[in-house]
Amino acid sequence: MDNNNYQSPPPYQYTPYGYPHVPPPPPNQPNPGPNSATYPGPAPPGSVPYPYPQYSHYPPPPFYNTSGSGPLNYPYPGPLPPSAPPPTTGPLEYSYYPASHSTPISHQFHGYPPPPPTSNPPQSTLQSYGSFHYGSSHYLQHQNSGPLQPPDNQSNVPPRVSGEYSSHYHYQDSSSSMSGPTGNYDHINDGSTTRPPVYPSIDDLMDNVHLSDSHVKPSAPASPPTPSASLPSSPPKYHSGPLPMTTKYNGMGTMYGHPNSSFSRWETSSTGQMEQPSVPASSHSTSHAETSHAHNMQLMTAPSPKVSLKVLLLHGNLDIWVYEARNLPNMDMFHKTIGDMFNNRKITSDPYVSITVTGATIGRTYVISNNENPVWTQHFNLPVAHYAAEVHFVVKDNDVVGSQLIGIVTVPVEHLFGGEKIEGFFPILNTSGKPCKAGAVLYISIKYTPIEHLSIYHHGIGAGPDYRGVPGTYFPLRRGGKVTLYQDAHVPDGCLPILKLENGMQYVHGKCWHDIFDAIRQARRLIYITGWSVWHQVRLVRDDNSVSSGTLGELLRSKSQEGVRVLLLVWDDPTSGSILGYKTDGVMQTHDEETRRFFKHSSVQVLLCPRVAGKRHSWVKQREVGVIYTHHQKTVIVDADAGNNRRRITAFLGGLDLCNGRYDTPQHHIFRTLQTWHVDDYHNPTYAGNVTGCPREPWHDLHCRIDGPAAYDVLTNFEERWMKAAKPHGIKKLKMSYDDALLRLERIPDVLGLSDAPCVGDDDPQSWHVQVFRSIDSNSVRNFPKDPKEATMGNLVCGKNVLIDMSIHTAYVEAIRAAQHFIYIENQYFIGSSYNWSSYKDVGANNLIPIELALKIANKIRAHERFAAYIVIPMWPEGNPTGAATQRILFWQHKTMQMMYETIYKALMEVGLEDAYSPQDYLNFYCLGNREALDAGYPSERQSAANTPQGLSQKNRRFMIYVHSKGMIVDDEYVILGSANINQRSMEGTRDTEIAMGAYQPHHTWARKQSSPYGQIYGYRMSLWAEHLGVLDDCFTRPDSLECVRRVRQMGEANWKQFASDEISEMRGHLLKYPVEVDRYGKVRPLPGYETFPDVGGNIVGSFLAIQENLTI
Repeated sequence: MDNNNYQSPPPYQYTPYGYPHVPPPPPNQPNPGPNSATYPGPAPPGSVPYPYPQYSHYPPPPFYNTSGSGPLNYPYPGPLPPSAPPPTTGPLEYSYYPASHSTPISHQFHGYPPPPPTSNPPQSTLQSYGSFHYGSSHYLQHQNSGPLQPPDNQSNVPPRVSGEYSSHYHYQDSSSSMSGPTGNYDHINDGSTTRPPVYPSIDDLMDNVHLSDSHVKPSAPASPPTPSASLPSSPPKYHSGPLPMTTKYNGMGTMYGHPNSSFSRWETSSTGQMEQPSVPASSHSTSHAETSHAHNMQLMTAPSPKVSLKVLLLHGNLDIWVYEARNLPNMDMFHKTIGDMFNNRKITSDPYVSITVTGATIGRTYVISNNENPVWTQHFNLPVAHYAAEVHFVVKDNDVVGSQLIGIVTVPVEHLFGGEKIEGFFPILNTSGKPCKAGAVLYISIKYTPIEHLSIYHHGIGAGPDYRGVPGTYFPLRRGGKVTLYQDAHVPDGCLPILKLENGMQYVHGKCWHDIFDAIRQARRLIYITGWSVWHQVRLVRDDNSVSSGTLGELLRSKSQEGVRVLLLVWDDPTSGSILGYKTDGVMQTHDEETRRFFKHSSVQVLLCPRVAGKRHSWVKQREVGVIYTHHQKTVIVDADAGNNRRRITAFLGGLDLCNGRYDTPQHHIFRTLQTWHVDDYHNPTYAGNVTGCPREPWHDLHCRIDGPAAYDVLTNFEERWMKAAKPHGIKKLKMSYDDALLRLERIPDVLGLSDAPCVGDDDPQSWHVQVFRSIDSNSVRNFPKDPKEATMGNLVCGKNVLIDMSIHTAYVEAIRAAQHFIYIENQYFIGSSYNWSSYKDVGANNLIPIELALKIANKIRAHERFAAYIVIPMWPEGNPTGAATQRILFWQHKTMQMMYETIYKALMEVGLEDAYSPQDYLNFYCLGNREALDAGYPSERQSAANTPQGLSQKNRRFMIYVHSKGMIVDDEYVILGSANINQRSMEGTRDTEIAMGAYQPHHTWARKQSSPYGQIYGYRMSLWAEHLGVLDDCFTRPDSLECVRRVRQMGEANWKQFASDEISEMRGHLLKYPVEVDRYGKVRPLPGYETFPDVGGNIVGSFLAIQENLTI
């Protein structure tokens, strides 16, 4: 059928992009440092917008071993010994100055800085930081108490935002919701009566504090003081805020301005003294005997009927020790009674402590079974970016199904802003504000360090030869590697412009699937593949007639016949399978059963790996994990030639699965390759029904290849996962050996191990430092320690009945905090920091990435420095854009955008720049789309009804380019790539399993160059921008500049108009401004006239429909 809206198109010419001259890197002249940049003035009145090329005038684009089962023995490397520095033949020179107000924080190789040294350091283990809500509800709900107001200036670190925060609580047993502006919380109407306030005012509390003149603070928390007083049986009300034990006293021997005197008594508001029966000794009192430093404990009353606490911004790190609890109540009285009937075994509470801020759980201890006096001695260094009035320590009893609240300890945030460490025994209060049991106390310490005082973030990433990588991670930084960066599955020759780098180098555009094909073909010992989906019929090479056009399955089967060990670890979709002979493809159509059947009678071993929860999880949790969550890692690991008849390990990882629908090029054709490259590889899940003549779904992705020591960490990940998945169950346990599939490399003499892996010297400008990160838990990997105390030494996070590696989230937060100039993100999703949304605060999308990015921009605005963030996401999540799940994802995405823009606008108001600049001068969201004019002589195949999504897409010849990327570039010096999306599923570690890498070139950093680096990462970003925009501009070399931000936004807006227009025209640039309107006040609304997506429908800002929340966040 003819296209009535199209008139006489010119013939489609197969000519390359007509790129303008690519600007070479400017001379390496010293640029002002990040803290000395002058803030640009407002645009002059009447200034002319930047000219934008008329894309319709551009020429169209061209067609364009032996068996074994043990992992490598290096999961927990320690710091490098002083006697064994990393190999180098020439020292790198770094010229930067430390911040004048702080000193660098020293830390171990991949652990967090230890707490301040004391005379008796605690005998404990390190806990890597976590930041997620493992429970399902808030523990406390706060009363609405009015708008935020500026705080009083009474601390060394001025708070950003504050407000009145009521401590008048309502409690409920089930999940609760919160809404309203930041810092204000709705009441929960659960039918309960209003209870009196729990907390008195801080001034009133401190009036009752008396410290002994002879008081000596204990120097070692390893032997915490024994409280000599317990709670009376029926006090009026108690305050569980910090008892007056800090590490900072003034010259007069006072604390918080109150003279020190004896802790001999405590007072009610008006009735005088009360007796203090002693706290019963704990069962482990022999290890915590009283010494001369033993403290007395004082509890404080609530003299006033109501008190308000300030909501302040906690942005930095919380250094926390959770030592022990004493005299906890027995929450298992029923089981205790049954146990007493049959045996004398004690059955009591199984306590653990969760640390929460604004309803989001940021850390938790491990569970100690059957103990009313548990000792954890567990350390946390937790990143925080929360507006809060209190930090909560929630003591709970672990039950077979769920958990039971024992009590809560709270520390007001304003007490932390002085910089002191608050330490001591705290009474554990129940929901009525009374002690959960007489004498029940929790011994903790907490210290807050604001972001301004963390000097490790002041000089960018890789700042100096002593940089040890992202701290608190499972795998350490590996030096002397090599990284190849890929965009899309394939980049044809001449498709993208030549980019010049430093030292006369040129950026080489990698051919991802071609390189994977070559690596598999050249393997001699092993080929290990993990995937969310692996399809045996996919063809990796499609434009090279010199290469056999065989399928992946044929290639792998051929290599296995040569004696190569070929192992596939593929997610087992629970909805696929065979029922009574009827084969089902599964909801996600991953081809898992189809691929398994193809290799069934070959030596290729396919292990379909379901996503399972642990045995100790509840039945409901097991069903949720098994049905909703997936194994999402995408890796290919092979042996490669190392010279001298030796073999080494190389690894590919990123966002590309080896399955249908992924093969694409930077041209992202939607119609022109349907009869060539994609004739047997059509993929577009947007449509239901007949898809004849419909556009394919173009696919944009990021991937990489790692050579060197870090490749062995990717191998270790595979081995740990394989051993867990291959572990026999039921009758299969009777076999003596169950896993002879994994090669034991130490028994193969020609394969180099980690210690012998070839490294590039530090004097080589092309050297890379690489670190591998994961989101995964102990239910999916083997060799995590059994003892939680040992797990914390490996920088694993404790969840309920599970150990978690969540280092991908750690890496993102560290990179954003260290950014100095700009951040460029491409990701399939962008959802998070829900605790700071204006509503739906308790949805559980608590990852820190969006709020950290917004606060980075806000801090730069306050410092009068430039900073820019570019975020590229899909136009809509894959699938039907009108569906309930898709609409809810878009709704959460809109809430995330709104929160970020509002944060930026508030910062502009604080410095009086709200009229000179808009939030979009710092942060912009984009998507990708394509439109193809009908070629002369090319018949139209429109066969669908005119008003259906299929018919409209064929008529208007347009479709989005699906952004499946999972990557971030920081300051052109650091890159993160992997399989992890920016949402709770990918970041939490207990949901989807993920893998990623972070890398930089030490010769190409801001700290080394004192100017913009022009290494491979710079070339990678410029190549991506050339693909997305179709042109290169001089300002692209300065992505943080206001000129570049406005230029790219202007181009994106013009591209959107071309994409949405009724007139069909060939699109050269694919980057579209995301179709929402952001006003000068940071309010995000639907773009007028474009409230729904063109052709396919669906609200662009989403809608709230009641479906399973954990599926969409």
